[in-house]
Amino acid sequence: MTSAVQLAAKALRTALWIGAIVTLAIALVGGAIGYSLVGEMGIWSALVGSAVAFAFMGITAGSILIGQNASGGTIASGLFFGIVLGSWLLKFVFFLVVAFAIRNSDSLDTEIAFSCVIAAVIGALASDVIAVSKARVPIVDMV
Repeated sequence: MTSAVQLAAKALRTALWIGAIVTLAIALVGGAIGYSLVGEMGIWSALVGSAVAFAFMGITAGSILIGQNASGGTIASGLFFGIVLGSWLLKFVFFLVVAFAIRNSDSLDTEIAFSCVIAAVIGALASDVIAVSKARVPIVDMV
């Protein structure tokens, strides 16, 4: 019998795969649009923006999966919450570093990079909704 925790983990892995596909598509479309607007700098801007958005999505889902494994499948443990909250702190620091690096970069177009980040975040949210809605995770786990 598959537990609710295992089903939730499967939903997270599915969301990561769908998110990766959506992010790749956004990188390709954003790169094409960026190239048509500003040349090669537009391609790199779209790739960096999409990669940053995927990294944020991966850190979130990865920390939940790692937290579930580390806590033995019990999400109501201090270890689980420590791992997830620690990853959110890591994401916050990563965001600040990347935001300042992109803003001060002469080799990236900030508008294209930002547009790809926003599009990839929306795509990641949609992939989460699709994966979770199809997961059929029970509300009550069988003991």
